[in-house]
Amino acid sequence: MVAKNGQFYCVKYLVLLLFVLASIQVIAQQEVALEDDMRPVWEAGVLAAVFSSPEYPGAGQSQSNVIAAPYFIYRGETIRIGDGSIARAVAIDKSWYELDLSLAGSFNANSEGNEARVGMPDLDFIFELGPQLKLKLSKFEFEQHGKAELLLNLQARAVFSTDFSSIHKRGYVFQPVLSYRQRGWLSEKTALSVSLSPTWASEKLHDYFYQVDSAFVTEQRSAYDAGSGYLGTDLSVGLSFNATEDIRIFTFARASLHSGSANEDSPLFIDKSTYSYGLGMVWRLWESEEKVSGR
Repeated sequence: MVAKNGQFYCVKYLVLLLFVLASIQVIAQQEVALEDDMRPVWEAGVLAAVFSSPEYPGAGQSQSNVIAAPYFIYRGETIRIGDGSIARAVAIDKSWYELDLSLAGSFNANSEGNEARVGMPDLDFIFELGPQLKLKLSKFEFEQHGKAELLLNLQARAVFSTDFSSIHKRGYVFQPVLSYRQRGWLSEKTALSVSLSPTWASEKLHDYFYQVDSAFVTEQRSAYDAGSGYLGTDLSVGLSFNATEDIRIFTFARASLHSGSANEDSPLFIDKSTYSYGLGMVWRLWESEEKVSGR
């Protein structure tokens, strides 16, 4: 799908909006609000984050990126925006399960700066969008360390790449996420989250990362035909706390384990284990007087 003339700006701003929403989603998840927590119906402010991550799954090199953007969260009875997801389908929001939209994204990578991909096309910005079924498996209460819950999120997403002049479909991913979230771990406002998430992807996405066509074969890089299947498993840990009443700090670390990946024989597959980490701040500037319980 190619965007021309005025369509270029629509594509550009749509993708930028999706990345802002993805940032809001990550930050809202780091906050770990449980059912009895009272929060504003709406809030708005700014967020900033810096993080380092591999250029693609199994890459031998990482890159650093910075995000600075406004954010808006709305926690209504029928529509909820930016509160841990893009939008929740409240009509099927029950006490033990929810159905909403799952969003993920990753930044572009310049192939000339990557030893394994020199001479190959650059990797564009990637965004993923699809349904998510969130199952609440169990709840816990601790005498001195607050409350916690165990969740299983079943996520299926369509994958797209863009250089802001065109959008290309890159297949699908299926990613179940088992997560443990605890509020009050070290203090009342401290939140801890731990998650484990294996990922499987269709052939088109594996092709995008690992395929080597004849035109890009070199003495160091042989031809390779990628296939579908297992991509890898992420183990993530996040911690957040209040620096002031309106400023919240969050940090995270993630180990991505790709041993057994469907395309680990590709010359573009370099490391079986890669690592990501980041630090961010959410500054709430405005909020409603009305409060609602955590959902």
